[in-house]
Amino acid sequence: MRLLVTGAAGFIGMHSCLRLLGRGHDVYGIDSLNAYYDPALKRARLEQLRPSPKFAFEKLDIADAAALAAVFEAQRFDAVLHLAAQAGVRYSLENPQAYVSSNLAGFLNILEGCRKAKIAHLCYASSSSVYGANTELPFREEHRVDNPVSLYAATKRANELMAHSYSDLYGMLCTGLRFFTVYGPWGRPDMALFLFTRAILEGKPIRVFNGGDMLRDFTYIDDIVDAVTTIVERPHPGAQAGAKSRLFNIGHGSPVKLMDFLHAIERALGRKAQIELAPMQPGDVRATFASTDRLRAEVGYAPGTPIDIGVERFITWYRSHYAATVA
Repeated sequence: MRLLVTGAAGFIGMHSCLRLLGRGHDVYGIDSLNAYYDPALKRARLEQLRPSPKFAFEKLDIADAAALAAVFEAQRFDAVLHLAAQAGVRYSLENPQAYVSSNLAGFLNILEGCRKAKIAHLCYASSSSVYGANTELPFREEHRVDNPVSLYAATKRANELMAHSYSDLYGMLCTGLRFFTVYGPWGRPDMALFLFTRAILEGKPIRVFNGGDMLRDFTYIDDIVDAVTTIVERPHPGAQAGAKSRLFNIGHGSPVKLMDFLHAIERALGRKAQIELAPMQPGDVRATFASTDRLRAEVGYAPGTPIDIGVERFITWYRSHYAATVA
């Protein structure tokens, strides 16, 4: 297959590209390499992909409708894996316009490109954040998701609705991937694992929100990519069945207490954290918990990486990648 992967220099994007390239696919990656977090990390991820002769890259912002349209016109793709987005719940309180530009206008540009190019299948990143104030656990795809508690969550839910409308109007095959908390090597610096690890190694205190009373469905990156690759490669059943838009939770299906996660980091580092308890942050939720029943039934997904193993692999990568600054 020949694939367009947006957000190719991102955390999930890089790992997905590596897996797809390893399976013999041609990948055309695009990414804006913006400064939401250190672009040097994004460039370093790209260096993991460049050795493959089946990988091509173009620096491009999906909010640039003309530039994105030119890619669809110049290239031919069998499918699109759309992972580019403005991420982060808390940052949406500081810079809401970035979410409108990337997650709404940018996603519309992706839909239009796929429609005009008659792309066979669009897989796009959604988020567990769409479940918002829902307290019925585990989260299931059929639950109501009309109570977002952050602008980020609202934009990801809007993506699902936009994809559904294009599917209904134009017969496009679309699959939304509701990612739960993803962690592992090459992860994002604004995520808990990265923040906690850096603070412990630097001897700085860690802010633990809601007094530590938090549950997260932490899912290791390899398990995420297993699901993504299977969904991209397998023909969309809607082509025959008539249901052209679908959604999947992509999570581990077994939430972990935040303090247990922190203790796993401490064990892997051999150091204790300095903890500062803090109140719940605006836009945050106490618990996430994915039902993976639909994913297991339709694609045979079975995540298998325990927290201790996944955290240890991240710590090994972190010590290697930041060797010059790690004490």
